[in-house]
Amino acid sequence: MRKALVASTLLALLLGGCASNPAARDVSGTWINQVAIDAASKGGPLREALQAYGPNLEWEVNTRANQARYFNGFERPEGKLAGEKSGTWNVDFYGSSTTELKRKGRQLLQVANDNEPEQLFGRPKDPAPEGAPLGANFERALYSAYMGGSWKITSGSGQGATVQFQANGQVTGLPGADQYSLCLAGDCASMSGGYDSIWLQQGGQGNPWIFSRNGKQLEIFQAINTSQADEVPSFTPGPRQWLLEKQ
Repeated sequence: MRKALVASTLLALLLGGCASNPAARDVSGTWINQVAIDAASKGGPLREALQAYGPNLEWEVNTRANQARYFNGFERPEGKLAGEKSGTWNVDFYGSSTTELKRKGRQLLQVANDNEPEQLFGRPKDPAPEGAPLGANFERALYSAYMGGSWKITSGSGQGATVQFQANGQVTGLPGADQYSLCLAGDCASMSGGYDSIWLQQGGQGNPWIFSRNGKQLEIFQAINTSQADEVPSFTPGPRQWLLEKQ
């Protein structure tokens, strides 16, 4: 009887210690919207996945400095982090409503409010190099999941070549390009309407292109500007430049 009592007491202490473990409530560090990445990795339209599970793509939280900021594809607002209350941290952004953050197991939960839906974030598995700008961890994970692997040019310039899009934004095997960047949000998105767009460049000079992803197929089209010279550019798909098949 005494042994059973001691065992139950130790179990209660152990469970109590887990429940009060600060690490289980810690929101510090970098968090990325892995849910949006997983949705995009299925091989459909990129911006549809980002809009469905965004709009925020990455959080960086510093509880010691009472600061938190996020990346939504084009902005990096910074807010003041208030003290924790019952496992919830409030982030006050000047001139806007408060955002609530808290842990949900191994994930970071952004609580739904009047402006944004509930969103979930996870730790980056392959962190960006130290000193990289906010958003680099999300882009690195997205590029790997959405563009990673080997692609074969089945139609267009360089037909038959193997193309590889790297997580760091480098591309090999695609004629006329050594760097790429996917449009996530902001001006590039508004200028391309409802189409996905990608920036391709070589030697520091580049241009926007329209692309369409359908499973293992990736089509890249010339971006035709339909606006006048004194108007904001508005791009629409032109002739197809490449058809790539994922190997």
